[in-house]
Amino acid sequence: MKIRRRPPNPSVSVASFQYQIKMPDSEPRNILEKIVWHKETEVARMREAVPLQKLQEQVQGLPATKGFIWTLRQQAEKQSPAIITEVKKASPSKGVIRADFDPVEIARSYEEGGAACLSVLTDSEFFQGSFDYLAQIRKAVDLPLLCKEFIIYPYQIYKARLAGADAILLIAAILSDKDLNYFVKIAKVLGLDALVETHTVEEFERVLKVDGIELIGINNRNLEDFSVSLGTTEQIMAIYGEQLEQRNLLIVSESGLHTASDVKTVTDAGAKAILVGEALMKQPEPGKAIAPLLGR
Repeated sequence: MKIRRRPPNPSVSVASFQYQIKMPDSEPRNILEKIVWHKETEVARMREAVPLQKLQEQVQGLPATKGFIWTLRQQAEKQSPAIITEVKKASPSKGVIRADFDPVEIARSYEEGGAACLSVLTDSEFFQGSFDYLAQIRKAVDLPLLCKEFIIYPYQIYKARLAGADAILLIAAILSDKDLNYFVKIAKVLGLDALVETHTVEEFERVLKVDGIELIGINNRNLEDFSVSLGTTEQIMAIYGEQLEQRNLLIVSESGLHTASDVKTVTDAGAKAILVGEALMKQPEPGKAIAPLLGR
């Protein structure tokens, strides 16, 4: 699916005024496109407040990152699947998932419950997340952290590193092949791992060609209608499973994992890791819900 980076509404100068020309199909086609269009203006504001050069100076001399991929592989070898648990207050489709939201306490609960790594939402407009939450959690737990942001510029990668991330999310649907390769290289220079997320067979095929790819996510959510099917993981693994094994690529199944049966479905398909947010965030004590979800 093609996600447009900007709305097709060019601004035209007439005398001293700016006019917007209303173009056909000028509204976002889906929620992801809406998020990306907002992210364009959001990052522009961030740059005005703190230029990229300043971030590049600030990341110099930071402590080494924790091995996100290494940790997933270690846990998967001991007790497959490795689990990435998500600190997530809200989503565009479900609204507020957890009203009594304390990101640090949730992160600590996950750590005590046996999570391998944590995913922290940093988008504020649509998920009520924050880079501040990421920084607070970094100080509170020792687990590797994934910055779950809608990254469309290198600026956000530096911001993630500065906030304490050990890995970043790159979404194939919103990035060109050129950007995917470039962003993975930037991440490696900064000591960050990259989880590259796909939603379709076509996206997965693209990502397999990215230089230095090690960790691929299969999101079971359809971006056009937001339906979820674990068959997405099953289909992709059936096609590429043997190649993935030969290349020692680690696959993370994401979305739609609510029961031990769901987890078994994707692990039987070949996923060695899973990412779970909503199913755990709805529990009174998220960390204690990890073992039952994994069937332990």
